[in-house]
Amino acid sequence: MTKADIVNQINRNTGIDKVTVSACVEAFIDAVSNSLVEKEPVYLRGFGSFILKTRKQKLGRNITKNTSIVIPEHQIAAFKPSKKLAVRLN
Repeated sequence: MTKADIVNQINRNTGIDKVTVSACVEAFIDAVSNSLVEKEPVYLRGFGSFILKTRKQKLGRNITKNTSIVIPEHQIAAFKPSKKLAVRLN
């Protein structure tokens, strides 16, 4: 499902015009992104959490040059579904 599909589905379900729905979806994405940049997790009760996970430093391989490289420690964004959503998925 794409962002456009989400906007279309919300438009059909609520009757709100697509421009307003698109602006709301963009604002939601910006709010979640900004929160994660500030290293604050986002908790959506009944849906799940957007959190940061730390990946430890590790040794990788550059197969084109046949050399070892060090991949530094870094953070990635992750989604953890709520128990309610996990039950629905399984």
